[in-house]
Amino acid sequence: MNMPKYTASIAILAAVATAVAGPVAVKGPDGRLEFAVDIGEGGVAVWRASYDGEPVVDWSPLGLETDDGDFTKGVSRGPCRRGTFRDEYSLATIKKSHVKVEMNTLQTVLSDAAGRRLGLEARVGANDIAFRYSFPKGEKPVRVLREATAFAFPGSAKMFATPQSKPMIGFAKTKPSYEETYVYDAPVGTRSGYGEGWTFPLLAHVNPDGGAHRELWALVSETGTDGNYCGCRLMDYEKGAFRIGFPMPGEARGNGAVEPVCAAGSATPWRTLTVGGLAAVVETTVAWDVVKPLVEPPAKPYRYGKGSWSWIVWDDASMNPADQRAFVDLAAAMKWDHILVDAFWDRFGEKELDDFLAYAKSKGVAVYLWYNSNGDWNDAPQTPKDRFNTPESTEREMAWLEAKGIRGIKVDFWGGDKQFVIKRYCELFEAANRHGIEVFVHGSTLPRGWERMYPNFVGAEALLASENLKFSQGAMDSHSQWASLHPFCRNSVASAEFGPVFLNKFLRRDNKSGSRRVTTEGFELATSVIYQNPVQNFGLCPNNLNEGFDKELKFLREVPTVWDETRFVAGYPGKYIVLARRSGKKWYVAGLAREDVNVDVKLDFCGGAALKKTLKRDDGFALVF
Repeated sequence: MNMPKYTASIAILAAVATAVAGPVAVKGPDGRLEFAVDIGEGGVAVWRASYDGEPVVDWSPLGLETDDGDFTKGVSRGPCRRGTFRDEYSLATIKKSHVKVEMNTLQTVLSDAAGRRLGLEARVGANDIAFRYSFPKGEKPVRVLREATAFAFPGSAKMFATPQSKPMIGFAKTKPSYEETYVYDAPVGTRSGYGEGWTFPLLAHVNPDGGAHRELWALVSETGTDGNYCGCRLMDYEKGAFRIGFPMPGEARGNGAVEPVCAAGSATPWRTLTVGGLAAVVETTVAWDVVKPLVEPPAKPYRYGKGSWSWIVWDDASMNPADQRAFVDLAAAMKWDHILVDAFWDRFGEKELDDFLAYAKSKGVAVYLWYNSNGDWNDAPQTPKDRFNTPESTEREMAWLEAKGIRGIKVDFWGGDKQFVIKRYCELFEAANRHGIEVFVHGSTLPRGWERMYPNFVGAEALLASENLKFSQGAMDSHSQWASLHPFCRNSVASAEFGPVFLNKFLRRDNKSGSRRVTTEGFELATSVIYQNPVQNFGLCPNNLNEGFDKELKFLREVPTVWDETRFVAGYPGKYIVLARRSGKKWYVAGLAREDVNVDVKLDFCGGAALKKTLKRDDGFALVF
């Protein structure tokens, strides 16, 4: 696997003279957001974040305990180096196609009594803080035994977050998979449902009772996880803070170590904090601003778009060539560019599969195929599986996919955040990229900057996706609450492969049984804009073409899946959301609500007049300007 190359700008400062006393701080370019670091009682390194002088994160521990030294106590701080970080990049698969990055930087070294060193780097933008640790160059890898990093939010703050599940539970022992229900406006001291803490990202309403900034919010996450570290979580709020936690020992059926082993001269993932109003949270690009591409894209550019998907309503029984042809026809009629063929497609005979692929090609419809992530870390029976067990089998399968003209793959059931699992994600992305194959993942962890790091990564589930709407009426009844939260939280830091848009009244093939859709058609259209993912797999069925949905079908033929710009217009997490996304010169403005609300939609940024919209619960709208 190609590992990242860390430049001199993030290397540990070479000269560490004597300890430097007192706090040191760096502010963002506009001087409002500040990151400060100090050495507290007992030689504990601590950090703090404030906005316009108002505390956001109070003094919180920093440091790592490694097999080479303990940097969680008894440390001194070396000299600090301030600088700037500038970058500019284009990326089609996130909420904004072209991004200019301007951040101020702070670098220092933490030293223990024996003179061993750990680098600390922070970058501060107008609304974003990112910081990480770096290891000395040398030949010896470093095992990280624990991380002391914590986030001390005020005890009066409220939070929106999903609990981390116990390992090896749920369907076929496939958890954790970031598919739990949120807590909304909950006190930060709320205990997680399983007692295992919280998954990233976590949204905090810092001052719900008022203050100098009546609407001061903070979004905590991590990015840049590339196989050199594990995926992390936030432990329950204790002693006034959330601290970083490593994976649970039982993840991936107990395979693999909990503690990550990091290459000498490398760095940890970035801890990120986005601060400000809700617009800052929704519009942030920090997850991609501080990472770099790790592999080169193939000569043939990747393509993104909308597709049909039989399984979400027609279920496993539709995994036959005749039904899949019907959904190819649906995609062609909708002028969509692909079809997702879900689990059990490997039951097709070789000639049946070749004939189906030829039929899809004749209709101008590309094909994505589903795979089980395989390995022995879940009991999921769905096939195909055991195709990516070794580098050799993975290469063989990717070559087959390329020869068959398959555009991409959906890989499901990952079941953990241990370092070896994260490496498997990254190795899969790299192998697929060599053959021009796109990848999105389900039953998965949160993507952590992967859209920029891997050019063929096109989204992940890592939330309660649309399959849950068909599994239970309770989930369907909660749909509007989920959809009005995700732009502020999960979808703010990574693409979200939710699988939206249903026009059936019931999510069964007969359209008479199963979960009853409670949302309006306007709500469903809004989800095509609200949920951001470059490859969208919509829940329409062939029968919808002849049921009088002419206006809705026209919109769904034209709505883009990639965006040049995203604007927060109005909303409150879990209650309602109005977003505007621009594609070229067109603005798509969409809103939906969990509860009855009157919304002022200000459209001066796109040349439109202000609108007053009244939304009922489970209602929504989608407009084009």
